[in-house]
Amino acid sequence: MRICIYGPGAIGGHLAGRLAEGGAEVSVVARGAQLAAIRERGLTVRLPDRTIECRPTAAADPADLGPQDAVVVCTKVPALAGVARAIAPLLGPETPVAFVTNGIPWWYFAHHGGPEEGQRVPEADPGDVVWKAIGPARAIGGVVYSACSVPEPGVIEVTSKSSKLILGEPDGSRSPRAMALAGAFKQGGLPCSVAGDIRTDVWAKLLNNLSNGPFCILTRRNMQDTFRDATVRTAAVEVVKEGLAIAAAMGRPVGGAAEERINLSADIPHKPSILQDLEAGRPMEVDALFQAPLRLARERGVPAPTLELIVAMAAQAAEAAGLYRQEG
Repeated sequence: MRICIYGPGAIGGHLAGRLAEGGAEVSVVARGAQLAAIRERGLTVRLPDRTIECRPTAAADPADLGPQDAVVVCTKVPALAGVARAIAPLLGPETPVAFVTNGIPWWYFAHHGGPEEGQRVPEADPGDVVWKAIGPARAIGGVVYSACSVPEPGVIEVTSKSSKLILGEPDGSRSPRAMALAGAFKQGGLPCSVAGDIRTDVWAKLLNNLSNGPFCILTRRNMQDTFRDATVRTAAVEVVKEGLAIAAAMGRPVGGAAEERINLSADIPHKPSILQDLEAGRPMEVDALFQAPLRLARERGVPAPTLELIVAMAAQAAEAAGLYRQEG
């Protein structure tokens, strides 16, 4: 398969390395120092048990790469509009586009059914730019669990010992295109499944983002250090309980106790990606990760006072850093 990773940062670089390891013909759309490093030295992915060295074709302009069998978008949500405007040269008539992103995705209500069918998620796609340019017919959802960072350009550090990727069609089918893409990742040693209900997986991952991200933004510390404080842990447990209630109100109940989730996070000396963005001066995904689920909670009458407070404080921190602008 010819597969392009659009945005080979921490997660995208990890996925590119796995695809190359499995024998796919991999290309990447990158920019800046990351693009220069991959062109000059290739891509190094340091896994806990081994290192992958590969040389994907790297370009700043998708037109230099041509149509692909699949595209995997791994940029942060604020960059999606730019991706939508530039991606056309990568797309053949049947090319699917998998979005491995955090938060409530732009395609969430596509093929959803019921009165919410076709609703938009303005926090993830202001002005419907992605919806119009790429469209839900091409979209495959993606949820990834992998603690990654970019210690230097062209190098990906993966600290997770049990990374995994979940793909899923918005209509719930286990389509041949999703199965083929999952197979390419599995060939590279990355566990990858195709879910029959990707939205539940979206909420399961989002609970981690809601509980870890805002607190770590405020402490400027990793999860292990942040949750060492008993008061902070108690507040984080309340956030997860509120998140579980929101997911259930959305018809996507997620199993597991809130305390178990926070206990797992408290053992991981990893900085959430949104804190990495803050430290690197990159636009922060506050809207898709935090504001969208809060809006959905309000619309469904689900009280979330702890989440409301911590998100308001985290949003102010992001705004003060010049990496987020609150409306109104």
